[in-house]
Amino acid sequence: MRFNFDIPEPSSKGALTPPSQSRSLTPPSQSQSRSPSSATPANEEVEWVPLQNHPIFSNATATHSSNDVPKKRNLMAWDGASRLYYWDINTQSLHRISLRFGEPEPTSVLAASPTKVMRADVALNFMVDRITINRHGSALLLEGSDGIRVMYLYGSSSSKDSAVICRTVSVGSDVYFNTNNAIRTLKVSWHPYSDTHLGILSSDSVFRLYDLSVALEQPEQEYYLQPVERGRSRNASSICPVDFSFGGDHLWDRFSVFILFSDGSVYILCPVVPFGSVYKWESVLEIYNDAQTFGLKASSSKAVSNANLAISWLEATFPDLAEQAAEGGNQPALKSHPYALFDASVSLQGPLHKVYHGKEEDLSELKVSECEGRAVSFLYKAVSKDSVLVTAFSSGQLQIDALADEIQPVWTPGNQPRLSVNSQDRIIGVAMICETHSNELSVDHDIWLGHSPPLLKLGTVDLALPGKPESGSLISLFVDPLIPERIYSVHDGGVDSIVLHFLPFTNQKNGIDDDIRAPSVQSVLSTCQVESSVSALCGFVALSDSFGCSWIVGLTSGFECVVIGMESWNLLLPARIDKEKKFGNGNLEEAGDATIISKELLTGPKVVIVPPTSQNPVAADSIEGRSTLHQYFKLFHENYVEYAHKVYFELKHHGPQLKKIIDDQHARLREAQQKLAKVEEKQEKLEKRIDHVIQTHDHLEERLLNLKNLPGIHKKPLSKAEREFKMELDRFRGLELDALHTTIEAINGRIQRYSSSPQTKKPNQRRQIAGRRKGNAEDDEISHLKSSIAKLSIVNNENTKKVKLVDSALKNHESNL
Repeated sequence: MRFNFDIPEPSSKGALTPPSQSRSLTPPSQSQSRSPSSATPANEEVEWVPLQNHPIFSNATATHSSNDVPKKRNLMAWDGASRLYYWDINTQSLHRISLRFGEPEPTSVLAASPTKVMRADVALNFMVDRITINRHGSALLLEGSDGIRVMYLYGSSSSKDSAVICRTVSVGSDVYFNTNNAIRTLKVSWHPYSDTHLGILSSDSVFRLYDLSVALEQPEQEYYLQPVERGRSRNASSICPVDFSFGGDHLWDRFSVFILFSDGSVYILCPVVPFGSVYKWESVLEIYNDAQTFGLKASSSKAVSNANLAISWLEATFPDLAEQAAEGGNQPALKSHPYALFDASVSLQGPLHKVYHGKEEDLSELKVSECEGRAVSFLYKAVSKDSVLVTAFSSGQLQIDALADEIQPVWTPGNQPRLSVNSQDRIIGVAMICETHSNELSVDHDIWLGHSPPLLKLGTVDLALPGKPESGSLISLFVDPLIPERIYSVHDGGVDSIVLHFLPFTNQKNGIDDDIRAPSVQSVLSTCQVESSVSALCGFVALSDSFGCSWIVGLTSGFECVVIGMESWNLLLPARIDKEKKFGNGNLEEAGDATIISKELLTGPKVVIVPPTSQNPVAADSIEGRSTLHQYFKLFHENYVEYAHKVYFELKHHGPQLKKIIDDQHARLREAQQKLAKVEEKQEKLEKRIDHVIQTHDHLEERLLNLKNLPGIHKKPLSKAEREFKMELDRFRGLELDALHTTIEAINGRIQRYSSSPQTKKPNQRRQIAGRRKGNAEDDEISHLKSSIAKLSIVNNENTKKVKLVDSALKNHESNL
């Protein structure tokens, strides 16, 4: 399938200027004066101008030379909120531009002028070709062919010459930019789950992870890629890496790294986790429960072994996972700890093979790529339940696939990694050789067997780029921040928009039983009109706001800024909407201008070529004059008169059909007007309900304020330990103190009864004689009882004092609250 559109994607809020017109594709300047922003100098008045008319772009000059080597260049970056960064290669400085979306028009993008100028605190000895910002916007990567620097945008900085001097550090200079300079960096990217980790793929087939918070020159993790199995041979293109991409927020994809080789083959490293990175609790718990539910209960011993390895790795990498999962905890996030298996290395899964709709997998032949040329760029995108892989080739073709199965972690037993530990025996570095395993497909479709997931082909797009037989086309791929199904392709000819209309797992989840629909492509911006050796864009970003509007911003080779609003609301509507409700009652076979009036009539009459005449004037009544007039009349009749007859015949023949179409359009217009009238009626009711809701909300706010002013409402509730201590005091006061009082009262009663007994006063000789012996025992018992009573009274007094002291402390605590 070949696509060759040169029509920009229309915007729902305004028409775009076609690429064939002037390169100023946005409305004229509409400036407004605003209050100073924190992102701009406070001592200068801030002016809000359209982004495409900003002075930093209009005053820039191109510095290209004819000997420049074609390279991917992107001098613009967006922090995902309201700040755009632009690197000025002439002044070696960074401009931070504050943006406003939707002012004064919904399709407008305003920028603050002047900008905040930021410079590195050290001299840059290389040309910056690409800038990228980390996920929280705290650091910016400056990448060039001769150096990699990281500029910290916040923190300790000093002003100099109305510019902010930012701390800038070098990364990996000992490995990539030494005196020999034999190793080239192929791709540098921030990790999506860490603000301090950089992933670098180099020409020596090694993928390295750097932790900028620990060491700038020593990598934290090193993976030596071996895509060829032992004992086998492959061509040179299959062992040359080109690009890589981190996985997205989907199951084991978030722990995966996708690596592209020059022959178009894709490999996977899983699991790869930066030390200290943070992940959502629900995401880690989901794959942990999946491994326990399906992996440990599999029928294959190999699947059980792989699941046990994955579970042990998860429990060691996230130590709180097992305990929290058993207790049913629900903490927001989990932080990874340094860990690696001591007797196994991560396997290089791949190359990923292809499966097709309605066809069985061909186990005998492993098909890697169907496109011509060499692979030049790669993009991973998680769209709902699908993982989409896009590969760009030098021939101008895009290969779009989706993973047909879930990724599982795979290790190679016996291949021991090399670990580096500190004085506390904690792992600070890991290095391992990642070998590919036998890519034999399973017939029983069991999971957790260690097989690499297959690729389901979604389509092949031909961008129809201008031919460059020597070096090929340089293509960069970008995702849309608003619509995940849209991908932007930036190349030598401009910018194209590719929209995915079919996603297998997402459509199945949403209950859409739709036929396979190929991706659609439209040309958004064309730079082929300018005949120049350097016609590619040197800057590109995609912007979006919270109201569902999106824009693309391009920087041409002449440093001219282009802003284009993109369509979003009806982009993914099905192609056969209102299929049963065509014009009229369905009697028309086809609808459209092409069936009403033929293309021959739409092109107009043929151009009449005036026959050559002699320079001397000829009389009309002469033979030559009559011959000339006859030729003129013949040409006129053949072209214009016959064309008029054709037009008359077409209109007369299609008159009833046109009338039927017009009547149907009028009927649909009346139906739409009736619906609009109903909407207006409902709008009035909705406005009344909204006013009532607002009044109720105001009344509730007043009641809430009154409740806040009530006495005792600001008292802080007791903590768990305080509540337990109070319960213990209440129990002590209600039970043990009452028991002591009861015991004392009983003893006092017994003493009173004994002292008032009449038997003690009767004179009895025999009793006196016999009672002398008993008297001593009774005296002892009485003295013992008295001592017990004294002790109990002392204990009672002490407990009473303690209870009073605790009561007073509680009252003071409550009064303070």
